[in-house]
Amino acid sequence: MSYTKSVGRSVPRKDAIAKVTGEARYTDDFHSPDTLYAVMVTSPHAHARIVSVDKTRALAAQGVRAVVTGQDCPVLTGSPLADRPVVAIHTVRYAGEPIAIVVADELYQAQFAASLVEFEFDPLPIIQSPKRAFAADAPLIHPNLGEYKWNEEEARPVLGTNIATRIRIRKGNPRAAWELCDVVVECDVSFPQAHHAAMETHCTTCEIRPDGQVHLTTASQSPYSVPETVSETFGYRESDIGVHTPFVGGGFGGKSSIFIEPLAVAASKAVGGRKVQLRCTREQDMYTVPCHIGLEATIKLGAKRDGCLVAAEITYWFDGGGYSDRGVIVTRAAAQDCTGPYRIDNVHCDAYCMYTNHPPTTSYRGFGHPEQAFVIERAMDALALKMGRDPLELRRQNAVRPGDTTPTQAKLTRSSVGDVPGCLERLKSALGWTGPTATRNGSTVVAKGIACVWKTSSTPPNASSGAIVYVNRDSTVTVVSGVVEIGQGTKTALTQMVAEVFRMSSKHVEVVFDVDTMSHPEHWKTVASRGSLLAGNAVVRAAQDAVVQLARTAGIVLRCDPDEVQIRDGHAWSPYSHEHIPIGELSRGYVLPDGHVVGTLVVGRGTYTIQGVTPIDFETGKGVPGPEWTVAAQGVEVAYEPKTFTYRVLRAITVVDCGKVIHPDLALGQVKGAMNMGLSLASREGYVYNSEGVITNAQLRVYPVHRYGDHPLYEVYFLETPHLTAPWGLRGLGEHGLIGMPAALASALSIAMGSQVNHMPMTFESLWRIQGGIPS
Repeated sequence: MSYTKSVGRSVPRKDAIAKVTGEARYTDDFHSPDTLYAVMVTSPHAHARIVSVDKTRALAAQGVRAVVTGQDCPVLTGSPLADRPVVAIHTVRYAGEPIAIVVADELYQAQFAASLVEFEFDPLPIIQSPKRAFAADAPLIHPNLGEYKWNEEEARPVLGTNIATRIRIRKGNPRAAWELCDVVVECDVSFPQAHHAAMETHCTTCEIRPDGQVHLTTASQSPYSVPETVSETFGYRESDIGVHTPFVGGGFGGKSSIFIEPLAVAASKAVGGRKVQLRCTREQDMYTVPCHIGLEATIKLGAKRDGCLVAAEITYWFDGGGYSDRGVIVTRAAAQDCTGPYRIDNVHCDAYCMYTNHPPTTSYRGFGHPEQAFVIERAMDALALKMGRDPLELRRQNAVRPGDTTPTQAKLTRSSVGDVPGCLERLKSALGWTGPTATRNGSTVVAKGIACVWKTSSTPPNASSGAIVYVNRDSTVTVVSGVVEIGQGTKTALTQMVAEVFRMSSKHVEVVFDVDTMSHPEHWKTVASRGSLLAGNAVVRAAQDAVVQLARTAGIVLRCDPDEVQIRDGHAWSPYSHEHIPIGELSRGYVLPDGHVVGTLVVGRGTYTIQGVTPIDFETGKGVPGPEWTVAAQGVEVAYEPKTFTYRVLRAITVVDCGKVIHPDLALGQVKGAMNMGLSLASREGYVYNSEGVITNAQLRVYPVHRYGDHPLYEVYFLETPHLTAPWGLRGLGEHGLIGMPAALASALSIAMGSQVNHMPMTFESLWRIQGGIPS
């Protein structure tokens, strides 16, 4: 694969014209005259028993077809721990939980009738802190935890507690190792839950046809997981459940959970299977569907006098919310990479996903790694400060290298881990790093901070992808893959890979953007920065299969061995013939001059299953959670105003070892977008709860994500250490620009202020509290 005609070039995005002209269609754009509309009624209480429900007035309202409550749908759903009713049955466990669904002819009718459903509640004790939920005397949010079903390879709830899952990482002998430490630091770290802020809110349409087939159109990152969940929840045959996913208007992990789809199925069932659409408002997207996980953590880190790290003891209490959802997997992901990209031979980590009376949680860009990075990086800075060491040099000294092992004792190679010292060296140059010093420019203090990043994928050992490649009569090529286009550009990159195999321009390769689970080959999920690895390997194999078929037919026509046939620029030829045959003429068999046909229809097929991944032992943490670790180094420069406790981020830099850049412009966009998301999360985002557990900032008007004019100068640099089992050596890239941004910002602010900043969001008020304001 040394020849590169398309890979490594910034070709036009295949979806660009449809999106810039407004022709692209999303789930909410698919309407028909027979569509009914569903609206959720949500709980005003964070924790309460449902005493009574009266839907009489709602049913009598104009246009109303049905009102669904928990008594009408008494089933539990959720993966990997089925702990959540589709609609609350006896108890509500967070403010915003669905307690009824109203279905009507028109959306405005459903919205009005939703206000007419009457409930009586008996309030229960509220838990808002994961550490409080961990206490022995904490009231139980799920007293019937032992009656639920769960996948033991993915979740380990502790009965009689509020622990939805617990995982232990045990490496070396941490207890004995503390005696070898000359310097020890301890830190407390925390941040609240937060919103994904995708442009498109969650939306699903469901129709149950007379033949029993269930058809869903849904904005999902996991369309191939929907049939399994719907089958387990409602009893339909999995093969009778079809899912259509068009363009998705952003996800960032928030659309990986199967949350809204069961609600839409329940609504359709209630009206005899008619087509029903359920779309979240922005407010519901913030307080009802699963959000970004919160965390309270402690870390103890020890080193020898020369700076060599010896031991780490870490405890995570994740705020998983009222139901476990994907929060239990996020917890495991953070634990398995808890040390960051540093060699620490003695590790003791306990990670808990705790039930609280907050919204449930799911994947968020970085999947547990912005969380673990914030914890370990704050401790690394504290250690460097205590030792009087340069934080960058301390990181370089302890950076993982080939031959080292991860916290889960997976052996690292150059292919699997890349070049951490190289990333740090490039960052040092780009940032102009001269040490942890602050300079004054009038009243302004300018400081720089750094962080190191690594992440593996946390995919199951059977995560797979399939692809089909068609050769068309006009000698163009069409690719079919189950990857969801959520804006990341993966499907454009796939056309580049196929073009490379065919040795043709990618402008002659098209891709099917919509996903249809009944007719398209399965792709595990569009998460974890695994699209280009899983689907990339699958489409390359499918393209190679198609080329072999073309060469076989061309060999007959050209009277040569198929191995001698050259396929390039849409033609086939051999060194022994001047004849160039368009591949379109070979795609359905070739008609000889005498009328006979040789060859067959060309359909390239390819599959790929992730390699070398093993389950994690929940008691020891031993295992191989992913095939490789993408590594990066990140830096931030801030201008801080001590008198007002305000600051501006001047520059943000990422150096990432991406293995291979497939599409330079897409890669830059991915990383810069992630950097923006990380700085926004770190500096201003997070749910604010009142004493009753209700989110008080569930509107974008008061939830201040980065807006135009807030951005610093972004700089991105790539190293290319190939990952040997990936196409062209690529590595996952979509999340890594975010992971270290919060830690790097905290590092810079801590240097500027002369005080440790260990809690997010780093708002002006929080900095004021740190430097002498009223106690928090």
